[in-house]
Amino acid sequence: MSQRHLQIVYRLIIVLLIFIIIYCFLLLRPIWKPILTTLMIGLLPFLLSGLIAYLLHPLVEKIESLGLKRYLAILLIYLLFFGGVGYAIYLGIPMFIKQMKEFSEQLPVFLNQYREWMHHLEASTSNFPKGIQLQIDERINEIEQWFNKLIEKTTKAIMKLFDFILILLVVPFISFYILKDLDVIKKACWYLTPKKWRKNGVQFLDSVNESLGGYLRGQLLICVIIGAAAAIAFSIIGLQYPILLGIVIAITNVIPYFGPLIGAFPVVAIALMSSVKLAIIAGVIVFVLQFIEGNILSPYIVGKSLHMHPLFIIAALIIGGEAFGIIGMIVSVPILAIIKIAIIHSRDHLIRTRQTYR
Repeated sequence: MSQRHLQIVYRLIIVLLIFIIIYCFLLLRPIWKPILTTLMIGLLPFLLSGLIAYLLHPLVEKIESLGLKRYLAILLIYLLFFGGVGYAIYLGIPMFIKQMKEFSEQLPVFLNQYREWMHHLEASTSNFPKGIQLQIDERINEIEQWFNKLIEKTTKAIMKLFDFILILLVVPFISFYILKDLDVIKKACWYLTPKKWRKNGVQFLDSVNESLGGYLRGQLLICVIIGAAAAIAFSIIGLQYPILLGIVIAITNVIPYFGPLIGAFPVVAIALMSSVKLAIIAGVIVFVLQFIEGNILSPYIVGKSLHMHPLFIIAALIIGGEAFGIIGMIVSVPILAIIKIAIIHSRDHLIRTRQTYR
């Protein structure tokens, strides 16, 4: 067997081993998921604070370079960022709560309407051959079970969000101290890192920042634009719960490929409660917004900063969704980008090490 064939076999074995590890990891989910969930809840304020500090840091650096003291630069950014967010929340929360209340009141009506559609579909296929009828009945039952689980999960997620409000109140304070003492944190990490890893560690973090920085900031801006545009458009056409649905569109917009479908489902489902025409118009709005996002906003604001093949992104989305649902799909692409950078740096380090000892 030639050297080239051996390399191909070696790479196939590596890929197979990776899939086996991922499969075993998913099989052990009942063991590690509760532990990881508890850790994530405890670390959530620090993770969010770190993300906010990471997003605001370039602005603080730029203002500080103009001659303003660091703490004043942070206070200025805080007034603009948290002031804007707070004002938006102040305006949006009453409408959000009102729409949540209306949605909870209309939910039984919506479920009854959905069950009537299912019964009508079942009745309309009653004249089909017995084998086909059994298959249709099974699919209808599966769809009904999936829809009921979706409603249950959505309700639980909304209730958990309110449980986290007190925890999230400490996020601005943690972010402030991270931004203020960032140099101290960097020095502490530098001295805690073994000397032989410091240079490679700095290069790795620089690569992660270069790849992820623009992506995260760009995605955040795009989500705000698309979510606000969706809420305004839904309000104009008279769709119920425009703010809730705009938030759904904004959040699911982070998920590549599958996000538009996930976000469009509740929009079209709620629009169908009014009329088929409204559902078609709402679907067209979602399609137009996604077209604008994919062909204008993303190329201009985000670009191709991650440089990853779509197959790897889709695989990461499937694994993330299987492990942690929507949250897993949202964080899977940034985690994949970090893993990719780590693999490239490890490979380059091994190549340099081999060349040194030759």
